[in-house]
Amino acid sequence: MAFSHTFLTAVALTLVGAVGVQAADPCADHVPQAKPQNVGRDIVGQELDVIQDRGHMLFAVYEDYPPYSWEEKGKPRGVDVEIARIIAEDLGVEAQFNFVAADENLDGDLRNNIWKGPLIGGRVSNVMMRVPYDSAFKCRVEQVVFTGQYASESIAIAYDKASYPDADDKPIPAYFRYDTVGVENDSISDFYLSGFVGGQLQSNIRRFDTTVEAMAGLAQGEVMAVMGPLNALEHGLADSSDVHQPPLAGFAVSKWTLGVAVNFRYRPLAYAVDDAINYALQDGRIAKIYADYGLTHLPPER
Repeated sequence: MAFSHTFLTAVALTLVGAVGVQAADPCADHVPQAKPQNVGRDIVGQELDVIQDRGHMLFAVYEDYPPYSWEEKGKPRGVDVEIARIIAEDLGVEAQFNFVAADENLDGDLRNNIWKGPLIGGRVSNVMMRVPYDSAFKCRVEQVVFTGQYASESIAIAYDKASYPDADDKPIPAYFRYDTVGVENDSISDFYLSGFVGGQLQSNIRRFDTTVEAMAGLAQGEVMAVMGPLNALEHGLADSSDVHQPPLAGFAVSKWTLGVAVNFRYRPLAYAVDDAINYALQDGRIAKIYADYGLTHLPPER
């Protein structure tokens, strides 16, 4: 389970179908959180100069989450891993990785990995990768600095080319009244399709534990299409499949911005990380990482 099951699920329940509603000030009703008390430096992280003196920094990345972060023969791989290495290199240190499981929500992920630490075992990291940016969430979680926006992610539909041979007739959600479609269980795509046209698609939705498994089901003919994040679908494409991004009526959160999180106590570190990412966006290194993994890099919406 990754952030698509945590932050985005909550947003989906709130915003799917909210097209045309003017957004209010996300911080208008904000009540400041109590700051953590009596927390030592060894728990909440390290200052920038301490990181540089010791020669390494720790990044939290989601476990078993290709194409973003996973381990292959004991070696970290994935887009987020490579971007973390760019950050560390810019700061003159080595990148080390803490592969973490997703909590029930993003608040839990940030609490466990950035500002407090898990109740049992585990470590607090200097930086957490692949954090979806949302202005209302930023107001609520004051213990964390949201920075270093490096990409956008958006929802797309992968499909079996033999099932949809006409280049001008690729699948859209309305087709799934008759055609089968795979989704990651309890994901933003699952919520959207489950409520589409009054639930008329329910009998044709096939739910998988992960998008990776859904794409494997597409390759094996279990479904005719899969709906999910563009990069995850691209990673699972076979010669028999392709992907496109049709308009999605009523889908208010079909695209979101990704960045990193740093403990609020360490602003100089947050600034340095943001600079490193900005340089890598400008000179094309981040776009190249995506291309090397066969993925489309969508620039962040700043």
